[in-house]
Amino acid sequence: MVGVKTVNRMNTKQTHILPLVITALVLVTLSACSTTGRMAQTTPGQKAEPKLRELRITAVGDLMLDASARETVDEEGYDYPFALTKKYFDEADIVFANLEGPLTDGGKRDRKKRFVFRSPPNKVALALKRAGIDIVSLANNHSLDYGAEGLFDTIFALDRQNILYVGAGKNIKAARSFEVINANDHDVAFLAYNLTFPDYSWARKRRPGTAFGHEKFIRQDVKKAKQHADIVVVSFHWGREVKTRLRPYQLWLSRVAIDSGAGLVLGHHPHILQGVEVYKGGLIIYSLGNFAFGSFSKRTTRSAVAQITFRKNKFYKLRMIPLNVDNTEVLFQPTPLKGKAADKVVSTLQTLSRPLGTNFVNNNGVAELIVPAKNKAVASQNKINK
Repeated sequence: MVGVKTVNRMNTKQTHILPLVITALVLVTLSACSTTGRMAQTTPGQKAEPKLRELRITAVGDLMLDASARETVDEEGYDYPFALTKKYFDEADIVFANLEGPLTDGGKRDRKKRFVFRSPPNKVALALKRAGIDIVSLANNHSLDYGAEGLFDTIFALDRQNILYVGAGKNIKAARSFEVINANDHDVAFLAYNLTFPDYSWARKRRPGTAFGHEKFIRQDVKKAKQHADIVVVSFHWGREVKTRLRPYQLWLSRVAIDSGAGLVLGHHPHILQGVEVYKGGLIIYSLGNFAFGSFSKRTTRSAVAQITFRKNKFYKLRMIPLNVDNTEVLFQPTPLKGKAADKVVSTLQTLSRPLGTNFVNNNGVAELIVPAKNKAVASQNKINK
């Protein structure tokens, strides 16, 4: 949808077990009503028709407004980083980001780590809400920079703004929980996993933390989420920082997710773009790169906004809109690129993705990929626009 965005959230962290009385009332209501869509009654063996409407998910990578960004956002305001990209969020049905670092003013700093981050909880959470971000991954190597207290402060701040989160929680069960968002007549489930160190940040049965990406967890969780959703999205914090070469486990676990029922895999942690692949009809973006990130590194200067369209619950189209995230130039305000600078990012995506069987087309400075009916990833029959 464009303009006003309506998103109805099903929070599985709070509603894993519904009271029997509510369940009974729902069953009575459904039996008494003639409905359409997901609640339409079907005869045994009859499958519900796939949704005819399209669904657009917009995704961005690492988001962290501490460190080098703190002085700027304190002066300019916490809406400032989103000013030039909010238009892409407004066009989406669901917006996803990787929230790198806790939203807290307290907690105990992790003295074992060289780099630790934290951001003002109320200011950042409100800015995320105003920007239009619906759900974030907390499954990363910075969510526990200020311990369990910092993690719980983050969760509280997000809850206050009705922003969903996945990939971390009070224990491993909570960290592995999925969330379902109903948007544009689609139920979309999200899961997130952390495959980075330190290992003491991984949740256990009685320990808060992030969800580690065990193969068994991924298979079980995706299959369970698929029972409640038309589309399952899996987020992974993985790979090597500032390296475009994929690690073997990225290829392996992305396929595990797709084989288990996911339709979209979103990766982050390398801080730069990596290749894109279509596997068995599912889309894999191995790394989204940085978004608004508090660093002046000259190795992490280009990124993209990913616009993913589903049609009849299947991946249909991807647009990667090039961004300048060189903070020596844009000062923590991701800026859409135009002209030759955009073409260069598209060329990079083409080079990284071609070995994976993916052929992007340059559509006026945007990397575009459309999947025809036969589930073979091609961008277009047209020549690359230069």
